[in-house]
Amino acid sequence: MQPARSADGTVMVAHSYYLRYDPKQVERMKPYPPLATLLVAAVLRRAGYRVTFFDAMLAEGVEVFCRVLQAAPPAALVLVEDNFNFLTKMCTTRMRQAALDMIRAARACGVPVLVNGSDAHDHPELYLAAGAGAVILGEPEAAVLDVLARWERHPRAALDDVPGLAIAIPGDARGAPPVRRTAPRPPLADLDTLPFPAWDLVDVERYRTAWLGAHRRFSWNVVASRGCPYRCNWCAKPIFGTRYVQRSPASVAEELRRLRSAVAPNHLWFADDIFGLTPQWIEAFAAEVEARRAATPFTMQSRVNLMQPRVVEALARAGAEEVWLGVESGSQRILDAMDKGTRLDQIREATRNLRAHGIKACWFIQLGYVGEAWDDILKTRDVIRDEQPDDIGVSVSYPLPGTAFYDRVKHLLGSKTNWVHSGDLDMMFPGTYRTEFYRAIRDLLHEEVRQRTALDARWTELAEWEPRARRGNGRRLPVA
Repeated sequence: MQPARSADGTVMVAHSYYLRYDPKQVERMKPYPPLATLLVAAVLRRAGYRVTFFDAMLAEGVEVFCRVLQAAPPAALVLVEDNFNFLTKMCTTRMRQAALDMIRAARACGVPVLVNGSDAHDHPELYLAAGAGAVILGEPEAAVLDVLARWERHPRAALDDVPGLAIAIPGDARGAPPVRRTAPRPPLADLDTLPFPAWDLVDVERYRTAWLGAHRRFSWNVVASRGCPYRCNWCAKPIFGTRYVQRSPASVAEELRRLRSAVAPNHLWFADDIFGLTPQWIEAFAAEVEARRAATPFTMQSRVNLMQPRVVEALARAGAEEVWLGVESGSQRILDAMDKGTRLDQIREATRNLRAHGIKACWFIQLGYVGEAWDDILKTRDVIRDEQPDDIGVSVSYPLPGTAFYDRVKHLLGSKTNWVHSGDLDMMFPGTYRTEFYRAIRDLLHEEVRQRTALDARWTELAEWEPRARRGNGRRLPVA
């Protein structure tokens, strides 16, 4: 089963996340290969396609892609973003520009392009206008095979009856084309039917060098599930939605075993929105890992309400080293406004349970939610002081299409609706305070964690600044 429109029928699989375009991530230097992209590559190879892979992560820029493309134009370009990487879900404008430039370059070479990713899902008209033949909505694996099969028969075959796509309707060539969405495609029900990612396509040693140079350890990414069943009203889920489907514990443990010989990392990052979810799955996973002697220190994400003693004990046996929790705020009022579904006592209990089993407890904090006031911020500071998480990540509320939060503030958005890069931290809507004030709070919260001391003097300075930092433009949102 080979595409017939080039000499060798090769399909190029690629993504558009260039680390060098994101200053914050260059500084962190924690590059991971694109899991979703490599899964699509593995699916295509299993179906009989010849596949090449362009990895943008450590590339110098789009110009490298253009040189590779021009040297050996493929039969088709499948541009799949890593839907498991939270950085791609931010839909930054710099990475959008890179993707559009790659599409235009491919079309200039006469190569048809198929696209999948969060930003393309939200704004398919931009990607179709750049020259993409179709945008895959939702999971990409099955749709990629269907579209390529059509293009094998004819390069301009109609895609109207292929489910799960956004396609252009011929119209005025001067602007973005009207978009038609085909019938929805049912999601994958059994993730164990997928092959393991095509690790052999990755320049593993280049990743190893980057990690060892920055951190003296080499980390690799794995994913055990898709989706998240919780409904925090600011969280965008364009690809996997609110359903939650897991691989079997045995499949994930076997991947860890094979990675030990194929890649040899000494740390793993589970890229799941929520790893494990149930005590039964996590306990079974720990048993499968122990049976294979495949335990590798790993980092994961979860929720405070899930970190019960039984779960934490099993995570420790499986190799968990660090758990990132979506704490968001130390104010119960703000947590309730977010539809977070968690309580302050659960934050404290989860942190203490993890620490009791030797696992680092790290917190995601979100500033600037609608109605957040100075007292709410101080409550967040105080719970950080009380519980002393091992690390924190601080952001501000970021409206993304498809969320209730976005619908609430979209009429207040200005011309800038996306961050340029992940360190932007710009308020997209007029919150209680200006952007620079939130940046100062972020820096001080990080100091609270790093120094483990009460920085009372600096908090007093911020308290004195606070009245002057309020927006006076008459567009402040009502208290939640």
